[in-house]
Amino acid sequence: MSAGRPVQVAYYYRVEWGHHDEFLELFERNHWPILREQLAAGRLLEVRLFTPRFHGDGRADWNVLVTITYRDWAALEEHSDRAIAERLYPDQARFAAEERRRFELVEAHWDVPLEEHRLP
Repeated sequence: MSAGRPVQVAYYYRVEWGHHDEFLELFERNHWPILREQLAAGRLLEVRLFTPRFHGDGRADWNVLVTITYRDWAALEEHSDRAIAERLYPDQARFAAEERRRFELVEAHWDVPLEEHRLP
């Protein structure tokens, strides 16, 4: 994979049954603004969030999928979330508690850097 090309990563979450809406609310309130800042700065090129249309689709390994397209590998390796969170959320104790709660709702989580294989 070329160092200067965009990199897409799929972030899979399996959220506890019955807590899906709470997870999405916490994600949108606390993590989406951080991602949006990184989009504006050019570190991220695209962020998309998916959920299955129907419950019970497939193997049910995941029920929230976030794909992030990074500018390049260097952008993927940068870690600017903390500095942005400190600027956006003056009440760091509340922010930390809500982020802790968001991850308490997660039964499983894995990240998959994707490498596109172009078809002829």
